[in-house]
Amino acid sequence: MPGIDKLPIEETLEDSPQTRSLLGVFEEDAAAISSYVNQLYRAMHRIYDAQNELSAATHLTSKLLKEYEKQRFPLGGDDEVMSCTLQQFAKVIDELSSCHAVLSTQLADAMMFPITQFKERDLKEILTLKEVFQIASNDHDAAINRYSRLSKRRENEKVKFEVVEDVYTSRKKQHQTMMHYFCALNTLQYKKKISMLEPLLGYMQAQISFFKMGSENLTEHLEEFLTNIGTSVQNVRREMESEVETMQQTIEDLEVASDPLYLPDPDTTKFPVHRNLTRKAGYLNARNKTGLVSSSWERQFYFTQGGNLMSQARGDVAGGLVMDIDNCSVMAVDCEDRRYCFQITSFDGKKSSILQAESKKDSEEWICTINNISKQIYLSENAEEIAARVNQSALEAVTPSPSFQQRHESMRPTIQSRPPTARTSSSGSLGSESAPLSTLSLDSLVAPDTPIQFDIISPVSEDQPGQAKTSGQSGRRTNPFGESGGSKSETEDSILHQLFIVRFLGSMEVKYDETPDVVYETMRQILAARAIHNIFRMTESHLLVTCDCLKLIDPQTQVTRLRFPLPNIALYATHQENKRLFGFVLRTSGGRAESRPTSVCYIFESNNEGEKICDSVGLAKQIALHAELGRRASEKQKEIERVKEKQQKELSKQKQIEKDLEEQSRLIAASSRPTQSSGEGQFVVLSSSQSEDSDLGEEGKKKRESEA
Repeated sequence: MPGIDKLPIEETLEDSPQTRSLLGVFEEDAAAISSYVNQLYRAMHRIYDAQNELSAATHLTSKLLKEYEKQRFPLGGDDEVMSCTLQQFAKVIDELSSCHAVLSTQLADAMMFPITQFKERDLKEILTLKEVFQIASNDHDAAINRYSRLSKRRENEKVKFEVVEDVYTSRKKQHQTMMHYFCALNTLQYKKKISMLEPLLGYMQAQISFFKMGSENLTEHLEEFLTNIGTSVQNVRREMESEVETMQQTIEDLEVASDPLYLPDPDTTKFPVHRNLTRKAGYLNARNKTGLVSSSWERQFYFTQGGNLMSQARGDVAGGLVMDIDNCSVMAVDCEDRRYCFQITSFDGKKSSILQAESKKDSEEWICTINNISKQIYLSENAEEIAARVNQSALEAVTPSPSFQQRHESMRPTIQSRPPTARTSSSGSLGSESAPLSTLSLDSLVAPDTPIQFDIISPVSEDQPGQAKTSGQSGRRTNPFGESGGSKSETEDSILHQLFIVRFLGSMEVKYDETPDVVYETMRQILAARAIHNIFRMTESHLLVTCDCLKLIDPQTQVTRLRFPLPNIALYATHQENKRLFGFVLRTSGGRAESRPTSVCYIFESNNEGEKICDSVGLAKQIALHAELGRRASEKQKEIERVKEKQQKELSKQKQIEKDLEEQSRLIAASSRPTQSSGEGQFVVLSSSQSEDSDLGEEGKKKRESEA
């Protein structure tokens, strides 16, 4: 027998389009088997019906021959020879009728019973499992859609628990149903052979037995052939039983092992993030813009193929290209209506895509995988080992360690105590900067004897001049999935969010921050120092421009390396000829002399986007200025309202005092009337005085007399 095609039960939980496509082939095969078996069943049923009719007709003929002698014919009724002959025929035909009856029974047991069982039980079981699996798949898709639509801002724990429980139940149901459905389809590949061979084997054996009862002259090679077929059927049956046991055991093992994976967001402590991947596949939600401000999300299967990101719908045979991710940039983004989102931007910045992963673990793995692919690590022989070393180096760049300061100091070239002539001698390194920059001298622009910093120091060990306390605020790791973790992000409500890929060239302290010549001179000195000391390594980062600050973010770990408050940026400019170079001057609270504020100039290289970055910084400062003016106007309006409210309260208080005085005057006038009107009133007053005297006793009387 040739090999049996089987569906991979181990891939049921992933439910990839390839698995679904293979499942469609098996379903088409099952439909073809069902159609063919129905036709074969009708043909065999005709044989069985014909055999039953032949057996009944033979029996009726024998019965009629036996009753011949009882017939009363008008002529020739007493023919004894005819009666004996017919009786002999009746006996032979009766024996033949018995043989036909045995043949009918054997056909019912050996031919009709197997094909009927296969048609009524096995094929109907496949159809039932198919319907149950379709329902479970639809329920799982609906549960996933509800889970994906969970709001991040208005998170309801009860609703979230119900949705997560629904995802768990539907995924478990789909997985179990799919495994049993695959098992049934795999078993069908064995049963389809048995269902066609067993009836034919039973039919031929019944016919041989039928003929043996009448003759012993059947050929031996036919019996040998049928014997071989019977042996083959038994071997297939034993193989099927063994395979069914194996598949059942596999199902039990997968049910136990896959139980934690039914949750949409597994615990990362039990299932750690794999950061060294160079290939990944899985379902993601892609955001598609449907209008200027509206968008929709579509769930598709995404996978990496070399340096390309591919997508594939569930019913498609092959995937389509989404984006070339060689030299691309990827980072976690904060979407208003979705969690676990990340953005992929092509190298030229012309194409970007925002995708949503199912869990935090899945999102981090996608970001790390795309970062590894963008560095073309997948072209190496030991891709995972190289990715592990690269990620470890990136992690060490933002992870505190006792020896980091010494290691960084040993790698940094020191340029100190340079005479002023050293600065002027390399004035031609920027081309057009050979002419005098301004009427100001170079010493008035750049602080004398200023060391140049060529690399970005980790925030945990940063305590250098020019960014002493500014970058210290950036030691907190930014959440790459847009979740604030209880405290609202400072840039969450910012109107402006623009991301650029930049490479840090260096920084140094400057004395003047009111003319672009400071930036040009700093560029010249830093580039000249790099050329003199053969420093070519540059740190690549993502520069995020918002209305509050500028952030340098590590593309690997999404950690904020440096943070520059926007109000402290005093000056920014692009190189006059090389538009890839740009820089800005940052005012800080302390430097080499703690008694005075200092200014530090930072120089970067971009992908021909220097002017665009400067425009974005200018736009951010304008937005911040308008926001500050609006805030001041709002505070002034609130102060005016508070003054009006205070005046209103004073006026109300004055009116209340006047009202109380009028009320007291009225009461005094009313209390003085009874003493002058009647004796009854005098009696009342005297009675009250007498009651008071009686209460006070002798001491009270003396006091009253003295007052009188």
